[in-house]
Amino acid sequence: RSVADKAAWTMAMASTPAMICSSRGMLSACGRIGKASACVRTGTRNAKMETLGSPAHRSCRRAFSTAKGGEYDLAVVGGGIVGLATAREILARNPGLRLAVLEKESEVGFHQTGHNSGVIHAGIYYPPGSLKAKLCVEGLDLTYKYCDEHKIPYKKCGKLIVAVNDSELDGLEALYKRGVANGVKDMTFMSREEFTKIEPHCKGVRAIFSPHTGIVDWGLVARHYAQDVAAAGGSVLLSHEVDAVTSAGGSSEYANGVQLKCVNGATVTAANVVFCAGAYADRLARKSGGEADPMIVPVRGEYLELDESQHHLVNSLIYPVPDPSVPFLGVHFTPTMGSVATGQTPQVLIGPNAVVAFAREGYSWSHINLRDLAEAASFPGLWRLGLKHFSFGIGEMYRSLYLPAQMAEINKYIPAIKLEHVRRGRAGVRAQAMDRMGTLVDDFVFDEDCPRPLLHVRNSPSPGATSSLAIGNMIAEKAAGRFNLAK
Repeated sequence: RSVADKAAWTMAMASTPAMICSSRGMLSACGRIGKASACVRTGTRNAKMETLGSPAHRSCRRAFSTAKGGEYDLAVVGGGIVGLATAREILARNPGLRLAVLEKESEVGFHQTGHNSGVIHAGIYYPPGSLKAKLCVEGLDLTYKYCDEHKIPYKKCGKLIVAVNDSELDGLEALYKRGVANGVKDMTFMSREEFTKIEPHCKGVRAIFSPHTGIVDWGLVARHYAQDVAAAGGSVLLSHEVDAVTSAGGSSEYANGVQLKCVNGATVTAANVVFCAGAYADRLARKSGGEADPMIVPVRGEYLELDESQHHLVNSLIYPVPDPSVPFLGVHFTPTMGSVATGQTPQVLIGPNAVVAFAREGYSWSHINLRDLAEAASFPGLWRLGLKHFSFGIGEMYRSLYLPAQMAEINKYIPAIKLEHVRRGRAGVRAQAMDRMGTLVDDFVFDEDCPRPLLHVRNSPSPGATSSLAIGNMIAEKAAGRFNLAK
């Protein structure tokens, strides 16, 4: 598998259609889609000319959207995969609309999009009738179709959900019924004799196999979404962190539009704004008159990486039967496609755990942001959650700090993995929405109880990436009605 994975990863690196060029101190990431020149703008200055995915240095013509002077019909705040999917869908429905995506980082999809495990989920785990279930099942088909059309490498490696002993069989049966209710395709129950043909090194008594679950580089997918936006005439403004949301022209209730003031000194004015701000969704909602709840509490998930010499021990995704008494899923095993953005080759990830981070971008214990920490510590919901799951939280912290403590959970599934076979790997930070009672908000939440020119995506949990195209469709529908856009 490793040879094929590396070949696919190398092909993706070589074919990434993004180029970076500088023009009068303004860095522009330009790419070609058909005959359209796609362009991404940033406030970074004096950048050297380079080409992503190729050693050759090229020049390219500067090509921007038709919008000028920082004035737009619609702005999308947040250049993660949900914001980009929303922007591309709105532009597809409204050709010629002056639209801008504002992203705080110097590249799109940097945080949750670029730090997840890369799974294309089938929709088994989510409560029937929830938006998570509906949008995930719909999004899986849309994702594979999009990847095929844009020649983005992926693998349908399948997922095994394994009951390690008889006490988990009822939970496994309940998961199967949930998947059927959600419309998940082609699930099958497997005996130990059957599932060990797929995973010969995995322990367990019975499993569900989902053949359509897969893996992809979501960061690469997000870059393609950004290119779609730019090719349709939109602008992707990098290094544009929104710091203030005010009414344009000093009018009341945003009668003259919305003014977005950025940390880099830029001001963008738009008639309407959709906020897809991820870890900062609650702050930007409050700045524009929204409710405090739900609040975003950062939860870090830390992965281990399996040594390359042991990759043969894991062929597919191996997931657990969830324990309903704890708020997070638990250890699972995930092959990856690698990353074009970071240059990382395909890995097998183990984890993640779940610990409260000390910063909304806190990818390690040493990363502390005093404002973020104080905000989380003063929120009563976090204390209520912590008291309810005190033992679980202490255990997660212990396993985070002491690597050998994780081996017992790992060996429940694959006894052949030894301590010397694993190393600390990547981490991601989940923007976990929570109410004041300590209840985790576990579905997509859209805040429309705000001034008319605004629409907030307050919570976009996993499987947000898998669901991104479906979410984009839903938000575009909401925007059409709320902002009187043509469909």
